[in-house]
Amino acid sequence: MTDLSVYPITRKWPASHPDRLQLYSLPTPNGVKVSIMLEECALPYEAHRVSFDSQDQFSPEFLSLNPNNKIPAILDPHGPGGQPLALFESGAILLYLAEKTGQFLPADPARRYETIQWLMFQMGGVGPMFGQLGFFHAFAGKEYEDKRPRDRYVAESRRLLGVLDARLQGQHWIMGDDYTIADIAILPWVRNLVERYGAGDLVGYGDFAEVQRVLAAFVARPAVGRGLLVP
Repeated sequence: MTDLSVYPITRKWPASHPDRLQLYSLPTPNGVKVSIMLEECALPYEAHRVSFDSQDQFSPEFLSLNPNNKIPAILDPHGPGGQPLALFESGAILLYLAEKTGQFLPADPARRYETIQWLMFQMGGVGPMFGQLGFFHAFAGKEYEDKRPRDRYVAESRRLLGVLDARLQGQHWIMGDDYTIADIAILPWVRNLVERYGAGDLVGYGDFAEVQRVLAAFVARPAVGRGLLVP
């Protein structure tokens, strides 16, 4: 059995099942991307809650795994070559898990890169823009009298929803019939925009029928339902 005790993070979050992949996370849009992926892949894992309330993400133990102090992060005792692998950044983790299991990433090279393209659309656009809108609409930024920052993110979020809606015309998922890591990356952010941030009316979410249809299909998946509650 792999000895994970050499990793400082296991001192704060001991592994009850050190033979399983260790997930350090919180049910945020980025966090649930990985828990949903793990549920979809049916990989055995052990989840540890990184509490923002107690600033766990700034603890020396967590920083030893992710110096960027962001969730999620993983520690896989069965990484490449049978050696443990510590990994952070949700997009990188999705790619790793897809390649590890051979699931949710097309084998055809062209379609593989097209899927990665949409993963990057989330990482570089949807996540940052929706997140900033959440700050200015639902959290501390809502107290700002100047609404120009908020309106900038409203406009950009609406534009991104339009791009996604056009992509989904006549398709089951972002990559057509294939459910992929692109869906797992993007759709939790759409859900969060509407449900957690309460910004549906602000961005005109009702105008994007294709996004609504696919989000409903996404949250209806049993693995998604389980992953949204982890840890």
